[in-house]
Amino acid sequence: MIIDAAARPVLLLFAMFSIIRLIFVVMIAVVAGPIRADEGTPDTELTLSAHLETDRAMIRDGLVWRIYADPTDGTPARFVEQSDAPSPVFHLPPGAYFVHAAYGLSGTTQRVVLGSSAAKETISISAGALILNAMVGDSPIPDAKVRFSIFVAVGTDPEGRLVADNIKPGALIRLPVGSYRVVSTYGDTNAITSADLTVEPAKLVKAILRHRAATVTLKLVNNLGGEAYAGTNFSVLTPGGDTIRDLVGAFPSLILAEGDYFLIARNNGKVFTSEFKVRSGIDQDIEILAR
Repeated sequence: MIIDAAARPVLLLFAMFSIIRLIFVVMIAVVAGPIRADEGTPDTELTLSAHLETDRAMIRDGLVWRIYADPTDGTPARFVEQSDAPSPVFHLPPGAYFVHAAYGLSGTTQRVVLGSSAAKETISISAGALILNAMVGDSPIPDAKVRFSIFVAVGTDPEGRLVADNIKPGALIRLPVGSYRVVSTYGDTNAITSADLTVEPAKLVKAILRHRAATVTLKLVNNLGGEAYAGTNFSVLTPGGDTIRDLVGAFPSLILAEGDYFLIARNNGKVFTSEFKVRSGIDQDIEILAR
């Protein structure tokens, strides 16, 4: 075929345009990746629920569900979706997933493989619960003055690993079944007590920890019952000389465990000392005479 010379530039331009178009299509295919055969596959409905071990009644609150895609190439599982509904319904592409159900500090993970049909999975959780309170003598300790910590043993150490901290009185703490060391701190010095508790499946344990302690108010005075000196530095020590707490003020207060103590008061360059005893449940003023 004979091509007119005037038409050659047009044909050359058309050929170049076709090549550029082909390169552009190839680049898009490389970036987008291979076309999946299942792109048109509808999502599968997955309904989840959980019950406590030994108790077949369904858990109605306190659950947090997390779905992770189970990769086939050895990479870490990828987070997909989350719900705090007691019995959530997820819509997911067919494939393999890890379902994690958290119930307080307890939880369990189960692998689920979804096909094209709707699926229902019920997970069993081995857990119980604690409610903690504290008293001094026969009186409940105000909530603002006491906190709890929960530990599990590691080897021979009953407080080897901290499980939960800064727990308020009366709070419901859901835990895996097992044995725990519960530590109660009254105030912010040395009024500490502990107890070993066992959490059983589907059971609620209510425990009261009893402290032997009292509140003392420190004063430096000229006469017993007299006005306290302002700006006094106080140091509370054990009989062996270990410092428990340093305080500053006219009449600072602190909570101390039952026992014997040594008190040092410093004011205007002078030092005064005294010994005192704390009796459980008996709050008192501790006065040092400035003589």
